[in-house]
Amino acid sequence: METIGYIASVLIGISLGLVGGGGSILTVPVLVYIFGISPVVSTSYSLFIVGSTSLVGAYGNYRRGFVNVKTALFFGLSSMVTVYLTRKLLIPLIPQNLFRIGDFQVTEPLLTMALFAGLMLAASIGMINGRQNEPGCLECDLGRNIVKLGLSAIGIGLTTGLLGAGGGFLLIPTLVLVLGMPMREAVGTSLLIIALNSLVGFAGDLGHFIIDWYFLLTVTLVAVAGIFIGGLLARKLDSSQLKKSFGWFVLAMGCFILLKEFIL
Repeated sequence: METIGYIASVLIGISLGLVGGGGSILTVPVLVYIFGISPVVSTSYSLFIVGSTSLVGAYGNYRRGFVNVKTALFFGLSSMVTVYLTRKLLIPLIPQNLFRIGDFQVTEPLLTMALFAGLMLAASIGMINGRQNEPGCLECDLGRNIVKLGLSAIGIGLTTGLLGAGGGFLLIPTLVLVLGMPMREAVGTSLLIIALNSLVGFAGDLGHFIIDWYFLLTVTLVAVAGIFIGGLLARKLDSSQLKKSFGWFVLAMGCFILLKEFIL
């Protein structure tokens, strides 16, 4: 199982390199279902793994001119504050056992995974059905969409803080559908935002959990190797197909988590 887990860690990086997101969609299930780490601690580990891997990927995309720094910093400022406050103040207050529905006990880990899956399903629909974009949008009109982007940044920051999700599966639809940003620019910009959000969120966790640094750094290094593979593959694939392919991938993973938690 450990070998399978490290192979999946490579796929985390490949996913981030290909579509600028999806790393956390793989990371949390891999940590929970393969490595046997609790969902709450897995969300914390996910922030570090995805944040570090995304930072490496963002640098490579920046060198190729595929990062809209202005948009990334605007998103980052709004969402980083939300992420940090959520991890530092809100997460420690959530009880293990939340409520009961008849004889069914709803726990924090169960609700975490259910919310995670629900967001994945919603995001996948937007990606599969979203409109196509015209090329060349590095100067997208940020000012005209500043309210939408600000609200989206806060929402994504809350999602990142609660679920340990870097937010790529929500960021990509926002950048593509709200700003009209082409997929390749959205990928690079998303990676920088994910890195900022995730690493700040992990900083908010310090002192809350006992961290196995050897394990965490090992998985992170494996994922970083994967992002280089993903970046190479992204140059050879049709960018117009990446968005829909990513959407179907997110849909499949969301369905799997729901089945795993409630049926299997």
